Amino acid sequence: MTLIKFIEIMAILVGAFSGFIEARRKRMDLVGVFTVAFITAFGGGTLRDILLDRRPLFWVTHQEYAILIFVLALVASPLIRTLRQMVSERLIVIADAIGLGLFSIAGVASALDAGMPLFIASMMGVITGIFGGVLRDIVCNEVPMVFRDGKPYAICAFLGSWMFLIMRKLEMPHDFALWSSATFISALRLLSWKFDMRLGR
Repeated sequence: MTLIKFIEIMAILVGAFSGFIEARRKRMDLVGVFTVAFITAFGGGTLRDILLDRRPLFWVTHQEYAILIFVLALVASPLIRTLRQMVSERLIVIADAIGLGLFSIAGVASALDAGMPLFIASMMGVITGIFGGVLRDIVCNEVPMVFRDGKPYAICAFLGSWMFLIMRKLEMPHDFALWSSATFISALRLLSWKFDMRLGR
């Protein structure tokens, strides 16, 4: 298994987890839990593949991804119901931050492999990172977190994507660039939330 595929799988799992949490907070049934987890896990990557004109979509090529989300929904739904009192905004923000880092770097790396110009590749990283969460919040009848909390979100993905691109231009090891950039995005997002750093409004 390549590192980028491993990162993509990890991103899908983290994205699905945040979807599970939000769906249970909204007291959705099993179908709702699966649907929200599915669009959170695959929304950003699907839009990326459409914009890059990649067919079939990544989760169609790897049906095991969709099967994994289905199985996890069966297990996670009763588990999260039992642990509902532990589900807080903090847990969602942490899951979201990790997913943001992993998805963004998977997106920018895929775009770079497809021969996209650097700026477009960075935009693909941002889109892949944030769009699943945007769809999750819309389906759950919330204003998307990226638009409402006033803290850097898309900017974290943008900066981390450029960090990856610069490291690759400097011919740093590919695996090191992937992990360090993903970690940077997640850490920056968590720091901005912890210290209540806000964009000018």
